[in-house]
Amino acid sequence: MSAAEIKSMSDEEIDVELVRLRRRIYDLRCQTVTEKIEDPSQFKKTKREVARLLTEQCARETAAQGANA
Repeated sequence: MSAAEIKSMSDEEIDVELVRLRRRIYDLRCQTVTEKIEDPSQFKKTKREVARLLTEQCARETAAQGANA
């Protein structure tokens, strides 16, 4: 997911995507305990996507607070 795609998402879509990605990380952790993961780099990729979404979410909150002040 690119930064442009994230910027075009609504706040609700970002929240839904965060829940989905956090569930994905949980599932990957469970797979490491119960079976072998085919692509261990999925952890890194998923965590980066979560970080991108959280960064955009924080930037929007900061912009909204600046506009209200």
